[in-house]
Amino acid sequence: MPAPSHLYLQLESFKKVLARIAPGDAAAKSLGDSLVVMDEIGSNDYNFWFFKPGNPRETPNQYMLIVVGHIGAAVQEVISLGAKAVLVPGNFPIGCVPQYPSMFQSTSILDYDEHGCLVWFNNFSKKHNQLLQQEVARLRSQNPGVKIIYADYFGAAMQFVQNPRSYGIDNPLVSCCGGDGQYHTGKGYGKAAKIWGQPGLLRQLGWHPHDGEGIQHHRPRGAEWLIRGHLVAQGMLGQNS
Repeated sequence: MPAPSHLYLQLESFKKVLARIAPGDAAAKSLGDSLVVMDEIGSNDYNFWFFKPGNPRETPNQYMLIVVGHIGAAVQEVISLGAKAVLVPGNFPIGCVPQYPSMFQSTSILDYDEHGCLVWFNNFSKKHNQLLQQEVARLRSQNPGVKIIYADYFGAAMQFVQNPRSYGIDNPLVSCCGGDGQYHTGKGYGKAAKIWGQPGLLRQLGWHPHDGEGIQHHRPRGAEWLIRGHLVAQGMLGQNS
């Protein structure tokens, strides 16, 4: 993605902040006593390509291994700083993110699953996640004593899609704010953006006025639930914590 916010610049910023709050040897101890949660990495490397009109959608398959390799290198860097527990999220089902079905509308029902998500793009996310899980397995073998947890963001997000009513969601495939049209996309996220649905409910789910990615605006609560479930399963957190 663009240089101003690329992964290694973020890592350097992380190290500078770490040096301020835990100088010297205290940094390794601080990380060793913490759970380091890597953000969902890689989506923008694909989004910037997919969202440019005329770009062949197959091209990101050619650099997917490079993206996953950079994620692995970032995790290894955090471990080298002293981390003993790292959570590595997979990619979301991008075929369900409103901007994708809005931009890549098809007349063939075979291009959609039973929930209205684009099959090709969700399969793309699955491929990324499979490669990432292989990378996580490699990192585990090279770092005995370090707990590296793969977080299934794809599965967590699909629960919103498959069982929206259980979470108080009317339609998980439309953006919470933006423009008109079937998916409420096509307009910026600023003050002029139209708010759809129930803003009060959306705020409870983690939405804020500048968000506009539909299913991904449920990420904060969804991620919290997912991380908690992983920690319970790993014996790192009690059921009632």
